[in-house]
Amino acid sequence: MFSDNQENVQLLNTAIIKSKERKIDNSYEERLARICQTPAVKAISAAIAQLAESENISRDQAAISLVETVRELDSIWSDYVMMEGIGRLKELLRGDNSKH
Repeated sequence: MFSDNQENVQLLNTAIIKSKERKIDNSYEERLARICQTPAVKAISAAIAQLAESENISRDQAAISLVETVRELDSIWSDYVMMEGIGRLKELLRGDNSKH
């Protein structure tokens, strides 16, 4: 019985992974080449050079610092939006409870 369940779980995991494969856009090389030509990436490149020079660090360190900073900003705002949503849900639930 346990081995049947384990086999079914493995089949389910395989199906999940295969379904994700279909959703991945295989044109990543094309997309990467296209985005690297955008003004935004050119501005990021200039920012890397400016940060490296102003902080007297390598361009690698500057690039990592910029990416980490943007990721942290994204994380902070994601947390904020999540908490706003939770706060609104709590308000809605409190409103529903006060009607009973």
